[in-house]
Amino acid sequence: MSPISPHPARKAALAFIFVTVLIDVLAFGLIIPVLPHLVQQMVGGALSTAAYWIGLFSFAFALVQFFSAPVQGALSDRFGRRPVILLSCLGLGADFVFMALAPTLGWLFVGRIISAMTSASFTTANAYIADVLPPERRAKGFGMIGAAFGLGFIIGPLLGGVLGTLDQRLPFWCAAGLALLNFLYGLFVLPESLPRERRSLRFDWRHARPLGGVRLLREHPRIWGLAAVAFLANFAHYVYPSTFVLYADAAFGWKERQAGYVLAVVGVLSVIVNMALVGRLVKALGERRAMLLGLSCGALGFALYAVATQGWLFLLGLPISALWAVAGPATMAQITQRVPAGMQGRIQGALSSLVSLAGIVAPATFAGTFGYFIGPHAPFRLPGAAFLVAASLLALAVLVGWRYAREPAAACAVAPEGG
Repeated sequence: MSPISPHPARKAALAFIFVTVLIDVLAFGLIIPVLPHLVQQMVGGALSTAAYWIGLFSFAFALVQFFSAPVQGALSDRFGRRPVILLSCLGLGADFVFMALAPTLGWLFVGRIISAMTSASFTTANAYIADVLPPERRAKGFGMIGAAFGLGFIIGPLLGGVLGTLDQRLPFWCAAGLALLNFLYGLFVLPESLPRERRSLRFDWRHARPLGGVRLLREHPRIWGLAAVAFLANFAHYVYPSTFVLYADAAFGWKERQAGYVLAVVGVLSVIVNMALVGRLVKALGERRAMLLGLSCGALGFALYAVATQGWLFLLGLPISALWAVAGPATMAQITQRVPAGMQGRIQGALSSLVSLAGIVAPATFAGTFGYFIGPHAPFRLPGAAFLVAASLLALAVLVGWRYAREPAAACAVAPEGG
């Protein structure tokens, strides 16, 4: 059975998926500027203590998602994508209200844990795209998800900073309102993408566990190498949130405002590539070559960042590294073509679990590399050393992708008996 054709109702559903991801990222982006200061206020104003707690929040968020993402994927394979997405929107809305009212640091921490548990939209949105689009259009659909992600991280922090100057709790209330409006919108607009006959026959506990998700990937050798590419690429991406602000200051003397402008440019370029170039490049080159091109541009751009001695050299690398955005949709399109429809949720959950694992390990790796190479014991001073590590990871992803990304045989449309 082929994927559902995008008739007008399906086009409305794709628009909703775009809006869902955009609003979820907007909601999370809204609280980025105010959460550290709120934590600092709750710990009595000590910046070092606040930094410790923010790091703990990030670690806990990634750890919980490592466990919860496979469960969400298995639930969507068994019961459909729609209820999982709607419950995610409702849960996030309720949780942002919880955090807006949190009286202590402990309660705020609990709120972040609940956010990690209910953030199912990205995992399930990818499975939804695989359900409703034919293989040749999936890369463009995943590019749409990437564009929504980029837009959210441009607008969310800017809006959150403005609202936070009025009241530190206001961005949480705004995020809650957006998530709950998204739930109501989806309740009336979003159709189910996975028919009952294509669902798993039972909830798959074996693959809903994090290591079970890894085993699930290994059981499909046609996607194991592509999963490694996705892991390496996501690991490399954490170099931005882990070190960029400190690197920009150490290398070029850029402070918060200049760093914020550059990150906004990174987001804008990502949106342009995802919206305007992904579909065209994949159509012209095919998924495999588009993926290899994107990864190569990312590696080249990061290498240029690493050795840049002046700000203009760094800026020269921005349009080069922006083409990296082609790799993600091209990789996801290849993965979805290699598994049956009734397993898309579990595969996406397993991939999200790998991304969360990268989120657990990568920040310490990049921050430690940066700290060492600007410290007194470094063999030479290199503020961009973390970007050099990221470039090496992307270069390794190119080699893995070149070796393992081959044209697949058509994946069967029905899940294996027993789910």
